[in-house]
Amino acid sequence: MSFQVFGLPVSRGVAIGRAVLVASSRVDVAHYFIDEDRVEPEIARLRTARDAVASELTALQRDLPAEAPAELSALLDVHLMLLHDDALTGATKQWIHERHYNAEWALSAQLEVLARQFDEMEDEYLRERKADLEQVVERLLRAMARGPASSFAPAPGVAPRDFAGEDPLVLVANDIAPADMLQFKRSVFTGFITDVGGKTSHTAIVARSMDIPAVVGAREASRIIRQDDWLVIDGDAGIVIVDPSAIVLEEYRFRQRQSTLGRERLARLRHTPAVTLDGERVELLANIEMPSDAVAALEAGAVGVGLFRSEFLFMNRNGELPGEDEQFEAYRMAVEAMKGLPVTIRTVDIGADKPLDRMSANELRHEHALNPALGLRAIRWSLSEPGMFRQQLRAILRASAYGKVKLLIPMVAHLSEVKATLEALARARQQLTEAGKAFTQVEIGAMIEVPASALMLPAFLRHFDFVSVGTNDLIQYTLAIDRADEAVAHLYDPWHPAVLGLLARVIAQARAAGKQVSVCGEMAGDPEFTELLLAMGLRSLSMHPSQIAAIKQRVLRTDAKRWSAHLERVLTADDPQLAAMAAARALSSAQRDDLVLDS
Repeated sequence: MSFQVFGLPVSRGVAIGRAVLVASSRVDVAHYFIDEDRVEPEIARLRTARDAVASELTALQRDLPAEAPAELSALLDVHLMLLHDDALTGATKQWIHERHYNAEWALSAQLEVLARQFDEMEDEYLRERKADLEQVVERLLRAMARGPASSFAPAPGVAPRDFAGEDPLVLVANDIAPADMLQFKRSVFTGFITDVGGKTSHTAIVARSMDIPAVVGAREASRIIRQDDWLVIDGDAGIVIVDPSAIVLEEYRFRQRQSTLGRERLARLRHTPAVTLDGERVELLANIEMPSDAVAALEAGAVGVGLFRSEFLFMNRNGELPGEDEQFEAYRMAVEAMKGLPVTIRTVDIGADKPLDRMSANELRHEHALNPALGLRAIRWSLSEPGMFRQQLRAILRASAYGKVKLLIPMVAHLSEVKATLEALARARQQLTEAGKAFTQVEIGAMIEVPASALMLPAFLRHFDFVSVGTNDLIQYTLAIDRADEAVAHLYDPWHPAVLGLLARVIAQARAAGKQVSVCGEMAGDPEFTELLLAMGLRSLSMHPSQIAAIKQRVLRTDAKRWSAHLERVLTADDPQLAAMAAARALSSAQRDDLVLDS
C-alpha cells in the first residue's frame, strides 16, 4: 500500500529506486561494500567474533558465584542461544553474500529485521527479548572492532552489484556519518533519505554536491521503510513516496527525463567564460574532498579549486592519522590534476559533525560537551596538536612546488590564533629548508565563518592575502542555530538580514583593502543568491563541480551593475528574499524593454 513520508527538501530533483537501509545502532559501525573475493574473509571475521563472544558468555556463566540468582544464568543461556541462532548469524552471512555488505553493516541490517519482528509479537515476554538481541549484537560488533580490520578496509570505488539487478538504489538511514558519506559518494545510490538533519547537515551538503535528490529530517523514515521497498524521492517538495502506483511512477519518470535534458543543456556552457552582461568576469571554482575529485572539477569547467577539504584524508582510517608523505602525495595529485590552475587547501577542519576515528583525552572530553560545534574544532584543534599541524603544513608547502597552491585556515576568530598559525607556518618552512625539500611561496587565507572574524576583518586583512566566506557556519553561528538539528532547521535562514549584512560587509571591506574574497559555502552554489552576491561585489564563488553550470548560466544572464542599484533596498528590507524577488522582476522587465528598443 502506497504512503508518503515528509521531510526537508535539501537537494532538488527526482530519484526512484529500491530502499537500502543503514540501520541505526548504539555502536558506531562502518558501512561499505566489499568485492566478491572478500566475501569469505568477511564471513570469517563474523565467525571469529561469534566464537569470541560465545567464549565470553560461557566464561561469565562458568564464573557466576554460587549465590547468583538462577535468572542470571538463564539470561546468559538466552544470549548464547540467540548468538547461535541461524536467524541472526546465518541471515547476516546472507547479507554479506548477496548484498556485499561488510560484516558490521550486515549484522546491524539483520538486527533491524529481527527487531521489527520482535516488535510485532503479541506475547509481552517475547517482545522484551528484543533487548537481549540488541545486547548480543552489540557484543558481536565490539568483538569485531577489537579484531584485525585493516585488511578489510573499504576499497575505493567498490559499489553494490549483483544483488539489485538493474534496479537503482536509494539509501535510507537514521543519519549518515561524514565518513560513511565519503564512501557512499563513490557508490551507485540515486538518492538519500535520513530521519534527522537540516538543510546544511553534512548529508544534505554531500547530496547537493553529488547532484543527487535527498530528503532529510524525515523522522521515522528508516523505521517504516523496509528493505527493497520501491521509493520515489521528490527532492523539490521534500516528499518520499513509498510503493508508488504505476501512474505516480510514470509521472515522476517523466520529470526525471526533463531534468536530464536540462542538465545536458547546461553542460554545453562548460567552456564558456563566466562573464556578466555588463562585462564583469567571475571566477567559478570547485570544492573537492579527495584528489580524484579534481578530474570532475576540470570537466565541469572550474578555473581552479577554491576549497580542498583536507579533513576527508583523515577519515575511515581505523584511528590512524595520515603522515606527512601520504598527505603530500594527495595534495600533489590534486595540484597536478588541475594543470596549473590554483588549488586552495584548507587545513583540517575536524570537530562538531566531522569527528575523527581516533580521539585523544582532550577530544574525548570534547565529544561529550553539550555543544561540540562550539568546542575544540578546526584551527583550535590543529593548534592543540602542534606536531600534527606542522606535518600538514609541511605537506601542503611541499605540494606548492608542483603548481599554484593557496593555504586556507578555518574558523579563525582571535588574533592570537592568527599569530600562532603564522608561527607554525614559519616553523614548517624552516624545517623544510633544513631538510632540503622544495617548496614555494603560498598565499595565506582565512575562513570567515564566525561573526567575530567578520567584525574583526580589517585587523585580519593585515595578516592574510585573501579571505573565503564559509556561509554554512557563518549562518549557524550568527543565528545560533545547530544546522544539523531538524528541530530548529526551519530557523536556519541564509536570507536573514543579519547574515546578508555581515556578508556584504566582508565583501566590501576585502575589496576596499585590495584583497581577494570568495564564498565557498552553500550560498555560492545556490542560483537564488547569484545575482545578490554579484551585486555585493563578489567575483569569486566556489562550489561543487556539479553546481558550476547552473551558476554560470545565472552569471551570464546577470547585469551586476544594474543589480547593485537594488542592493541597499534588499539589505535594509524586513524580508530581503521578497525584496530580491521584486528586484529580479524589475530588472527582467527592464532587460525585455531594452531588447525591444534594440530591435
